[in-house]
Amino acid sequence: MTGPLQGLKVLDLSRHLAGPFAAMTLGDLGADVIKVEAPGRGDDTRHFPPSWNDISTYYLSTNRNKRGVTLDLKTPRGQEIARTLAAESDIVIENFRRGTTERFNLGYDDLNEINPRIIYAAVSAFGSDGPDRDKAGVDLLMQAATGLMSITGEQGHPPVRAGTSLIDLTCGANAVQGILAALYVRERTGLGQRIEVSLLGAGVSWLTYHATAYFATGEVPERMGSHHGAVAPYGAYPTKDGFLVIAVATDALWRRFCGVLGLDAEVDDPRFARNTDRLTNRAVLDELLMPVLAQKIADEWSELLSSAGVACGPVNTLDRTLSMPQVLHDELVVDLPHPRIPDFRMPGLAIKLKGTPGTIRRPPPELGQHNDEVLTELGFDRDQIENLRRGGVI
Repeated sequence: MTGPLQGLKVLDLSRHLAGPFAAMTLGDLGADVIKVEAPGRGDDTRHFPPSWNDISTYYLSTNRNKRGVTLDLKTPRGQEIARTLAAESDIVIENFRRGTTERFNLGYDDLNEINPRIIYAAVSAFGSDGPDRDKAGVDLLMQAATGLMSITGEQGHPPVRAGTSLIDLTCGANAVQGILAALYVRERTGLGQRIEVSLLGAGVSWLTYHATAYFATGEVPERMGSHHGAVAPYGAYPTKDGFLVIAVATDALWRRFCGVLGLDAEVDDPRFARNTDRLTNRAVLDELLMPVLAQKIADEWSELLSSAGVACGPVNTLDRTLSMPQVLHDELVVDLPHPRIPDFRMPGLAIKLKGTPGTIRRPPPELGQHNDEVLTELGFDRDQIENLRRGGVI
């Protein structure tokens, strides 16, 4: 087997990040994914910088393990072909503005009528109903709307976005979870269903303990940099050559931590003896720790503290992360043959199944690369395909 989802077909009508990431994950797990793009231009991310041998790295990052076709969904013929693809698919993923797929005759009700087993994943910014249903949303806006930006950054400084599009990617992961659950239900009932995931839902779900604490106390959390509201010391501290993150989660670890740093007098200091005390006196504690930690490089402290069981490590730049022995051992970075990029590399599979592991079988497709192949599978002959091409349908 090429993965646990081998034999399933996915029609990927999505663009940008959340939907394509979800479809790629299903492809990594063995599904046959057909990505549909507009003729001539394709997914908007094909035009995002930077590029690698004239191919957008943004596009490359979320479109492996797919076959690429072009269809003009604004034309009746393009819609007809898409419906034929959907009739043979198990899963459809789309992230158009509300009402668009219905205008294309590709909404859930349209496709459920011709394929009752279809699992239809709709990805949106705010959901398909409610007062904000027609609002557009991008990751930055949703990090702001969901409050994540309000708790990200240094105290007393402006809010900042997380360094990656975490809401888009979380939304894509939520779509995959919903699809897998719907597949399980279909095994028992024989029927598909519509799944809805939103960027709003993804962001609010990340609030977890922040939201619960707010409901309990009524206190609105503020930005704390790398610190934590429930644990101290916890955060990124400067060392001789860079930053070291430290998480001393228990009082027992505090004693070990002090032993490594030579802070024997501070172990039982009433200002620091218990975690609640350390939280109250965090500023004083940080002033005490910083000159000590500045005496050694981050890697040296990391080795010493890790040996004592304290969770810690240097703040890696991406070049260090992507060459870490453990990352390479776990095949979290892989080399992938690509016709236009001889040295193509990308992140590997994060989901590891021992019995039916996923695989990377295809590089991200060129625009319309598999038009002839996919249309031939649908029963089109060479002349019909050429007519579609001349008519601008593909």
